[in-house]
Amino acid sequence: MSERKLSTKRRKGMRFRPSGGLGKQKKKRRPHQAAAQARAVAVGKTETNDDPVFDQRRHAREIQRAENIAAGMPPDAADAGSQKQDSKILASEEASKKPRQKRNRRPRPRNRREAKPEAPFAPVPIQEERPKGIVGSLRAAADTVISKVKEIIRPEPRVHKELIINSESLETRVAILVEGRLEDFNIERTHDERLVGSIFKGRVKNLEDGLNAAFVDIGLGKKNSFLHYWDIVPSHFDSSVEIVDRGAKKQLPPKIDPEDISRLYPVGKEIVVQVTKAAIGTKGPRVTTNLALPGRYLVLLPQSDQSGVSGKIESREERQRLKRIVKKLTLPEGMGVIIRTAGQGQKTRYFVRDLAILLEEWNQIQETIDAHPAPKRVHQEPDLVERTIRDFLTEDFERIVVDTSAEYERIRSKIGRISERAANKVKFYRESHPIFDRFGISRQIESAYSRKVGLKSGGYIVIDETEALVAVDVNTGRHKNAAEDSESTIYKVNLEAAEEICRQLRLRNMGGLIILDFIDMDSKKEQQSIYQRVKECLQKDKAKTYVLPISRLGLMEMTRQRITESMKATAYDDCPYCLGRGHVKSPLTMSVEIQRKVSAILKRRRHDTSDYQLIIVVNPTIYHRLLNEDEKFIVNLEKQYFGKLLFRSNPDFHAEEFKILDGKTDNELAGRKPISRKHARQNQ
Repeated sequence: MSERKLSTKRRKGMRFRPSGGLGKQKKKRRPHQAAAQARAVAVGKTETNDDPVFDQRRHAREIQRAENIAAGMPPDAADAGSQKQDSKILASEEASKKPRQKRNRRPRPRNRREAKPEAPFAPVPIQEERPKGIVGSLRAAADTVISKVKEIIRPEPRVHKELIINSESLETRVAILVEGRLEDFNIERTHDERLVGSIFKGRVKNLEDGLNAAFVDIGLGKKNSFLHYWDIVPSHFDSSVEIVDRGAKKQLPPKIDPEDISRLYPVGKEIVVQVTKAAIGTKGPRVTTNLALPGRYLVLLPQSDQSGVSGKIESREERQRLKRIVKKLTLPEGMGVIIRTAGQGQKTRYFVRDLAILLEEWNQIQETIDAHPAPKRVHQEPDLVERTIRDFLTEDFERIVVDTSAEYERIRSKIGRISERAANKVKFYRESHPIFDRFGISRQIESAYSRKVGLKSGGYIVIDETEALVAVDVNTGRHKNAAEDSESTIYKVNLEAAEEICRQLRLRNMGGLIILDFIDMDSKKEQQSIYQRVKECLQKDKAKTYVLPISRLGLMEMTRQRITESMKATAYDDCPYCLGRGHVKSPLTMSVEIQRKVSAILKRRRHDTSDYQLIIVVNPTIYHRLLNEDEKFIVNLEKQYFGKLLFRSNPDFHAEEFKILDGKTDNELAGRKPISRKHARQNQ
């Protein structure tokens, strides 16, 4: 009785009072619940609002291990598809297993292997040519002492940046390393035409008003170049260029509208154009009439009187200084210039010298235009080595390493025209070991061709390139810091993946529409942080990019300028077996298709021919399937239709190829040939 009274008293003193009073409770609405539900359905992980009946977390690890073993996988293998959603469950399971620490007791030390801090990067040593003579030796020794004294007096954080050039008979490869990490990679074959940046004197072939475009013959054979009407109209500067008013009187050019194109540029008229996008697939190159000649520090605009300064220069004071330099430059009437990012911190004399070189180059182009009829190439874009030196070489490069003597002398000569000090950074690689292997570049290039790219944290990204878009998926994998909470783990993996994705886009030279599927994050602050990180990393990219914040579906959308074919399209051909599809029909599918054909033939025959016989010729893999797993179905066919089926294996047959022959006449009754290359391209 006493226990009963006591329990009654306890119940009276422990009444439940909901927060917010006893009024009507409002249900909290989850933000973007419909979007989250749609995403879950799309990835095959539909979540319900019902409370779970059974505890699915208690034995999750054990069940996962058993499932992996049953599938022939390692016991601790992670399921890439479910890892995103299950990371919270596994983290909470680990937390529940940890014993609670009692008060007033010092916790026992844990024998965890702490990650060793990474050693500072050391540049790869190479054999250098000894200085000739006493003067050369003294000069080299003095330079070494001066550089060491500078490091002691004014130590500055240094970033080891190198340019590695591998020149061979069939191709040239250029790699940019930052702290030994591959940041940019370009390849050029000797037989490839250097179209982008080249200037042509062409002839209008036809006008397509429905497309608002003209097709111009520039002498490339069957493929005419594509010239949109808006690329004929004088163009304004891009948003990345800050306009400079030089104060000169401007003669406004006559206003041209797209409606005037057919009158001003009729079929057969000669026109000077510059290639802005190379031919990709069946598309011809894209051209424009807004010409631009890039130099080391300047870009000359021979047919536009606009001038400006690169908006990528962050310092406002530096931009103002460069604007004053632009106003002092002496330009021919009707021409303009843009100061490039490489001009940051340079003296006025460097811009004057660069302008003189560009004007001389334009005069030569003008002479070629006047002397030759269309179609004619009037300016050839420099090769990969010269373009890299022109576009990338800045003072922060420590050295340029070249593995052929001819390229070594040519590069020294080119750079020596700009700066003798910079020419001393060019080093000749004399060792027998391949230069890309010596600097660890070959191993890093392999990641540019791999579908799966690992991250230092243990996560990984998966990149799929299609005709329509590029899809990038981020996964946690086996994250090294398993003791951390799941939210922190997901954020760190996403942050690392954001940097690696931007790097891979540069290395693979992928363009067009790109979809990034990061691991789901509930925090809006973390989503915004990932978005800002992607924008920062994309600033290193020479191609124009545009990126949007993470959407309600958890996806980040972006575009990247497609100038040339991707690295994958350059280095790889379609598989001659599957013709680029990446898969062939399974033996089971082929067995079903063959049995269907055989059944149709046996149904059509006359029933009085009891000795009817068919010969089926197939690939050895399909042959094995028909005579083993599907033997009983073949026997049933023979019994049902009173026929005899003979199977022959032919190793020369494609996996999707078969023939059904009449046993008496050897006439082919049915069959299937592998898909042709022409049809494969049409289906893609």
